[in-house]
Amino acid sequence: MHLATGSRCRRLARGAMLTAMLAGLSACAVFDTKPAGGPGKPSFTQVGMASWYGKAHHRHRTASGERFDMRAMTAAHRTLDFDTVVRVTNLENGRTVKVRINDRGPYIRGRIIDLSSKAASTLDMKEDGEAKVRLEVYAEDQTEGD
Repeated sequence: MHLATGSRCRRLARGAMLTAMLAGLSACAVFDTKPAGGPGKPSFTQVGMASWYGKAHHRHRTASGERFDMRAMTAAHRTLDFDTVVRVTNLENGRTVKVRINDRGPYIRGRIIDLSSKAASTLDMKEDGEAKVRLEVYAEDQTEGD
């Protein structure tokens, strides 16, 4: 076994102390899941495929605990906080809707959001069943309805 002496020992001690301090700081850190965007800038953007769900799930409980209403402007997303308002734009036709996240999903690989029947109809994607969309979260949308 080799014992560290002199300046090498001090370097090791400083490194251990720095590591301990950083570990303590990261344990106390609070990360906001909705980072602030500037005025008029989205704080979250995602592009991918959307699908929709409706009658088979109507009135069943969502992951948030409320009952699913296929006629409401709601959606399921894997990670966004419940009650987050998201602007969804159908990139195939330019139509945009605002939906509120109240469920988890989609559970099919390659899809980023499941929309209610009403939202899908407004985006004109019900017939195809899916569409390429852009999701955007804006700070100013989050205060609606308060």
